Amino acid sequence: MSCKDKGTRIRRVVSRFEEVVCESSELCDLYGSQARMAGAVASLLRPHLEHETQERFVALLLNGKHRVMGFAEVSRGTLTASLVHPREVFAPALREHAAAIIVAHNHPSGDPEPSHEDIEVTRRLHEAGKILGVPLLDHIIVGEGGSFTSLRERVGL
Repeated sequence: MSCKDKGTRIRRVVSRFEEVVCESSELCDLYGSQARMAGAVASLLRPHLEHETQERFVALLLNGKHRVMGFAEVSRGTLTASLVHPREVFAPALREHAAAIIVAHNHPSGDPEPSHEDIEVTRRLHEAGKILGVPLLDHIIVGEGGSFTSLRERVGL
């Protein structure tokens, strides 16, 4: 018996994340990069985040050797906030079979000091990653002039 016979309709669900083929040379430079140290990750992401006027939340998708295999913009927010939910953060990681992720966002103010909300989001993402089997290795906040904060170092993931 088909769905049509039962009077049931099936919706086609399409992911809102699309494959990106290197939109810039800087983005291409991310792929294959080693992502173990917070300073190296901040340097990799600085060109994509440092001069943004809105908060931009991104995820680096990592393979088993912690090399970057993908990059996803998860959220674009306002001057002072970005809405982030584990579902949006982990969707591209699960789809691409990432072994782990590192997330990052910028503070348009230039000050990389984490807010209470930044710390809570990091804890929630860390717990979700444990459940999903895709660990969150770090959350980097990029400021201006090369400044950054590693929440792994700050709150001990």
